[in-house]
Amino acid sequence: MPSRSRVLRRPHRAWAVAAVTFVALVGAAGFRATPGVLILPLQDEFGWSRATVSLAVSVNLLLYGLTAPFAAALMERFGIRRIVAGALGLVAAGSALTTLMTQSWQLVACWGVLVGLGTGSMALVFAATIANRWFVHRRGLVVGILTAGGAAGQLVFLPLLSVLVERHGWRSAALVVAAAALAVIPLVLIMMRERPSDIGLLPYGATGPVPTPPAAGAPARAAIGALRFAVRRPAFWLLAGGFAICGATTNGLVGTHFIPAAHDHGMPMTTAASLLALVGVFDIVGTIASGWLTDRADSRTLLGWYYALRGVSLFALPALFTAAPHAQMLIFVLFYGLDWVATVPPTVALCRELFGERGTLVFGWVFASHQIGAAIAATVAGVVRTSLGSYTLAWVGAGFLCLVAAALSWSVRPVARTAEPALATVD
Repeated sequence: MPSRSRVLRRPHRAWAVAAVTFVALVGAAGFRATPGVLILPLQDEFGWSRATVSLAVSVNLLLYGLTAPFAAALMERFGIRRIVAGALGLVAAGSALTTLMTQSWQLVACWGVLVGLGTGSMALVFAATIANRWFVHRRGLVVGILTAGGAAGQLVFLPLLSVLVERHGWRSAALVVAAAALAVIPLVLIMMRERPSDIGLLPYGATGPVPTPPAAGAPARAAIGALRFAVRRPAFWLLAGGFAICGATTNGLVGTHFIPAAHDHGMPMTTAASLLALVGVFDIVGTIASGWLTDRADSRTLLGWYYALRGVSLFALPALFTAAPHAQMLIFVLFYGLDWVATVPPTVALCRELFGERGTLVFGWVFASHQIGAAIAATVAGVVRTSLGSYTLAWVGAGFLCLVAAALSWSVRPVARTAEPALATVD
């Protein structure tokens, strides 16, 4: 009969590392939520147009994405703890400095550049790195949970930030973000570990030793090498194209412009922020479910249906805006929330399947395309609203783009991989 100590086995350390990662991602996402509630206050105080403020948001989104593949290589070279702690410091500095700005270029420099670089270093590549290093079984589920934490954190913080802006001014929200970023740093430094082998463990679900990949060498060289390796394969362009549309239709459009669009129809900013927060709540369910499905179903099929259904919901959105929430809008919130970033677990799985040990770095570039799409959409939607006085064209155009993304996803096919050159080689 097994002893009591063997029966009451402690949970694998991988789950503790995943929990710390979850907290860091939720925090990083909350930091990135602030621009959505800043557009109207900055417009009122400085007279900046929505197109002008959207430019800073676009720079933030663009750097958030372009930093990701290099952050993945930096994590390989210098360690996760150092990179994440440094990233949180950048976020704190950028957010705090916005309280001193007087011109729009300073918003671009602080929120666009500093916060963009900081949050980009804690992007979804961070989640993929943890899942690939610490888990053999339940990888899809773990990516789903971590992704849900990131996306939901961005949206769930919106009501708190909007109340701070409404009662104490937008500077109070910026200072709270800076303080929260600093508060997460000790947790990362104390609790985070690089690999299971550092503490004498195997990854969760592993039945034998898992070889450690060779050192990445110069981070920039490793990141560029992964890109050059990936662009030779059509599957990369299909995944990157679909994920660019994913970013355009989530962070770039809905995440940035939903609150001001609702305000255009008479809805109070705090109410609109609460609706967007509900999207985040349902996103937790949808993304975790997507991770569970990714472990069991064809990722290409899942991606195609996610994009197609998102497109249908965006076609309906322009007719749903009113001064007060109603049943149809709540249905949209439920449906869209379930689909918000459900695309991430199957995309990570496909990168791992198609690109082998370079999968995490390649996903960094696929994620960069996500943020390029988001940056373009944030600016274009702001210009559309400034020029036409309405967001309708932006919503409908995004719906059509989602149908294109569905077609791209269904077109992805497995590729036969030959022996891959070492990660440090620019081939």
